[in-house]
Amino acid sequence: MLKRDIYTVAFHNNSVEETLHDLDSSLNGISDTQAKERLLQFGANELEEKKEKQWWILLLRQFTDFMIVVLIGAAIISGFIGDITDTIIIIVLVIINAFIGFFQEYRARNAIQALKKMAVQNATGLRDSSVKVIPSSELVPGDIILLEAGNIVAADVRLFETSQLTIQESSLTGEAESVEKNANDMIEINAALGDRVNMAYKGTFIIKGTGKGMVTATGMQTELGRIARMLQADEAKTPLQKRMEKFSYQLSIIILVVCGIIFIIGWLRGEQPLLMFLTAISLAVAAIPEALPSVITIALSFGAKRMAKQNALIKKLPAVETLGSVTYICTDKTGTLTQDQMKVLKVYCNNKLHDVKSNAVINCDECMFIICALNNTILENKEKEIIGDSTEVALYNFALKNNYTKQDLLRRFPLLHVLPFDAQRKCMTTIHSFNDSFISFTKGAPDVILANTNLENDEDEINLEEIIDDMASEGLRIIAMSYRLWEELPSDLSPDVIESGMTFVALTGIADPLRAESRSSVELCKTAGIKPIMITGDHATTAKIIAKQTGIIETDKDVLLTSSELNEINDEILSNKIEHIKVLARATPEQKLRIVKILQQKGEFVGMTGDGVNDAPALQLADIGIAMGINGTDVSKEAADIVLLDDNFSTIVKAIKEGRRIYDNVRKFIRYVLTGNTAEVSTIFLAPFFGLPVPLLPIQILWINLMTDGLPGLALASERSEKEVMKRPPRPPNENIFSKGMGRQILWAGFLMSIVCIVTQAIAINKGEHWQTMVFTVLCFSQLGNAMAVRSETTSVFTLGAMSNKFMFYAIAATVTFQLAIVYVPLLNKLFKTQPLTINELTLTILLSAIIFSAIEIEKLIRRKSKTV
Repeated sequence: MLKRDIYTVAFHNNSVEETLHDLDSSLNGISDTQAKERLLQFGANELEEKKEKQWWILLLRQFTDFMIVVLIGAAIISGFIGDITDTIIIIVLVIINAFIGFFQEYRARNAIQALKKMAVQNATGLRDSSVKVIPSSELVPGDIILLEAGNIVAADVRLFETSQLTIQESSLTGEAESVEKNANDMIEINAALGDRVNMAYKGTFIIKGTGKGMVTATGMQTELGRIARMLQADEAKTPLQKRMEKFSYQLSIIILVVCGIIFIIGWLRGEQPLLMFLTAISLAVAAIPEALPSVITIALSFGAKRMAKQNALIKKLPAVETLGSVTYICTDKTGTLTQDQMKVLKVYCNNKLHDVKSNAVINCDECMFIICALNNTILENKEKEIIGDSTEVALYNFALKNNYTKQDLLRRFPLLHVLPFDAQRKCMTTIHSFNDSFISFTKGAPDVILANTNLENDEDEINLEEIIDDMASEGLRIIAMSYRLWEELPSDLSPDVIESGMTFVALTGIADPLRAESRSSVELCKTAGIKPIMITGDHATTAKIIAKQTGIIETDKDVLLTSSELNEINDEILSNKIEHIKVLARATPEQKLRIVKILQQKGEFVGMTGDGVNDAPALQLADIGIAMGINGTDVSKEAADIVLLDDNFSTIVKAIKEGRRIYDNVRKFIRYVLTGNTAEVSTIFLAPFFGLPVPLLPIQILWINLMTDGLPGLALASERSEKEVMKRPPRPPNENIFSKGMGRQILWAGFLMSIVCIVTQAIAINKGEHWQTMVFTVLCFSQLGNAMAVRSETTSVFTLGAMSNKFMFYAIAATVTFQLAIVYVPLLNKLFKTQPLTINELTLTILLSAIIFSAIEIEKLIRRKSKTV
């Protein structure tokens, strides 16, 4: 067994000999006996899952919310007083809300499962000096494993032998360009993950070449395992959930206290105790907005459906609203702002620089396209997809675009020999037959190619150096191309001989290009008051260029930090500087988490976009995680709240608009319901002070609650967004739900409605037996007028149009029909204790009911006038 704690060793900073010593291994591997001992010591090479609660505990926990407990109590009391219908409705709403919460929480468990799927089933390794197929779960530190193209790396490995070994690590580091590994390099101890070229990491994909290495970490101790552990943190509650919890608790307490006071006052006045008790209980049931969870769910569902049509898959309903609160978006670069596909963007040939993006015809020698097509190690899989080094794939796609294919050219130029790319030579050469002679094609770093190329004069060299500097300043990776004709091939095919005396052909500039919509999307975010930060695993130079192209960096105050620079800054300094930090390059998963945490500690609501495994922990911690659906890994999709099906950054802006609309509609529903509830409570509370009897019976209170809070309330969830919704800043994260005067509007409108009801009672009580029916109907119709008026905070209903929200129109029509049926149908008269109204009584009732609608419309008119002054 290993005595030393190997997980404290920076193996990328060790030599091969030091690594062998630390792991007590050899180049021929460990023995089966040692492997069994270490398997017991270190555990299986698998990603562990934290111990999860039983499903029934998750389900029962949904019923512990204070609002839910009060609603259950209200349902029981409602059943006790004989209203079974209301009891059933409340219980159904509670159960629906609980199951939605249960399935959302249950879904979060799938993130770790997605990580486990990335593990390979078997690995080829050396044990007892023999090559063996080893189940990847049984790999242990000290094992020697063999790596080859097409495989996924089974564990974290310190390489000791490489041959053109190139690994795609974008899912782990966020860098689009594949990495060529070199076992002999010694890496600085604080080097970023993407710079450790002598290491290979679990879960990354081998593009080409072969290699051997020693397993240095397995299971949860790998880089992939560290990410899995970070994913096990609890998810943060959304702004809507936080606001609703606080609001529901406070409202329920207030209502229960007020209803208790009403019971005591009525009892002291000499009213029948049983009647006052039933009235107080009925009022409590009616005043508590039990439809609120349902309305929020419906509003979010409507939003989710609309977003699905716009290529945003909502995995967690509250996430739609959360986007409306986002103040920062921490965005990845690769695959989010860029296309995650290396392409040839510029070409210099025939003394002219061509912009490939312009789609203009490129007038270059055929030789350039031939080199792009033949000088590579790319392969085609069964699906006709091109697999290989990202730079070579970009060059070959450029050749294909110009109708040069490898198969056709090999018939003209049969391949004879290859001098593979070498990190020291920085170039690659292929040798071909050509008619009765031979030709060699070479591509590589410009300085190497030009040093071995025959140029006509010094001016050509100076000009090329200027072109190279200009292309490099744009963040392009520059590949130079040359050739040499041979009448006979030399016996010595070494690079020193073949890669000399060449003729210059062209320069190509390659990069991962910006998405066409990225800049406009960033601008839209800024218009909406949202600050974007680019957090990427890519190099600082590339990140800065992309940040400037998108508009993320615009002024000298905008700061770019690298991974190493961030490590030297403590949290206090970072918190003070974070407002100016626009780019973090070479970022690690821990640093992404750190940025999110610092922003959240400052009271910001953070959105995080990403597509790789390395993004998953930050996606989960952020207030809203947004994964890419096309290029995103399963892990990032499972950890996120929203998946962009088109990987389009502009879709986020549409989602933000939808989130703001939904929050506005929830506020409209709360305003509507609490205005009505205030009117109901005030009417019953104030009537005795005017010497009037209790104006409403318990069953009438419950009916108003069922009908007016039901259909019209739900209709508000489908209201269109307000004008200028994307020109206002995000809501302050700690904003009270009654902000911007909504609390005042609820109080004055509710009291006005109650005064109208009391005036109706005072007028009608001396004229006959119909006074209670008139008060009942005035309260019902007044609330319908309120529903129409609160559809917009500023725009008149007459401007909106009656049919702009058809659901509201039909809801009000249905409620009016039901109320008139209660007034005029004999069977319902007996059930609800009502009497048919005369034409004059009904006319007076309708006129009085219109007061609240008119008052709210007048207030909106005054508000519009004040804005134009």
